[in-house]
Amino acid sequence: MAILVDKNTRVLVQGATGRQGAYHTLKMLEYDVAVAGGVSPGKGGQQVHGVPIFDTVAQAKKNADVNAAMILVPPAGVLTAAMEAIENRIELIVVVTEFVPFHDTLKIRAAAAAQNVRVIGPNTVGIISPGKSKVGIMPGFIYSQGNVGMISRSGTLTHEIASNLTYRKMGQSTCICIGGDAVKGTDFVDALKLFRSDPETETVVMAGEIGGAGEEMAAEYIRKEGYPKRVIAFVAGATAPPEKRMGHAGAIISGGFGSAQSKLSLFERAGVMVARGLDEILEKIME
Repeated sequence: MAILVDKNTRVLVQGATGRQGAYHTLKMLEYDVAVAGGVSPGKGGQQVHGVPIFDTVAQAKKNADVNAAMILVPPAGVLTAAMEAIENRIELIVVVTEFVPFHDTLKIRAAAAAQNVRVIGPNTVGIISPGKSKVGIMPGFIYSQGNVGMISRSGTLTHEIASNLTYRKMGQSTCICIGGDAVKGTDFVDALKLFRSDPETETVVMAGEIGGAGEEMAAEYIRKEGYPKRVIAFVAGATAPPEKRMGHAGAIISGGFGSAQSKLSLFERAGVMVARGLDEILEKIME
């Protein structure tokens, strides 16, 4: 098993005729992902690497039987693209685009919740179940099939941890990058709940970072509800200065809130194994 994506995932690429859209369509096809169609208004009837292009999501869903969408359009077009996918009840929507306006993400998240649609991102590399499928832009060859699940705010950390696990012959069940923005469609707690019922996942690695309250909420969820699987937490940004955004839009310590140390302390109180560096993550998994 896996969470959210598997061999039955059929992907629609919104923005498939753009430079990035065409490139990542090809990379998903090379990973044996079932890319069923693409959407680019005004370009219906064309093809990208053999994938049919439609003018609207409604046309694509009617003709191509899709159940997941990957959005690779400029920030100003994300709201329209996401709303179109939500209105057509695409079950999983991955918003790769960075710099999506804050209020647009709020609207997308509210609409998705009302339609029972899962949104990953914005500002994400996506989600992959190695050897099964992916909806995202990650290089599939650095991931391998196994029983370690991963939840990360950072695409780079997702790649780094997965590649090191793969090098040490420790595979992954599913790796999900929830994105680095302050507002996201799916947060740590949402992903922990999905991994909770996945029999393939034995250990969950959480790669957080400074800013926001997602890690704190995850620690509280584990403390109150208990968790049947081993959880290892790492929080990047231990030396970050206050009031300065570090890389991601959501990575900022403000008013003394959201520091790496405060997050790690709460994880420790919840009984979560805490790693202070990437090597320590691997050591704790190997234990």
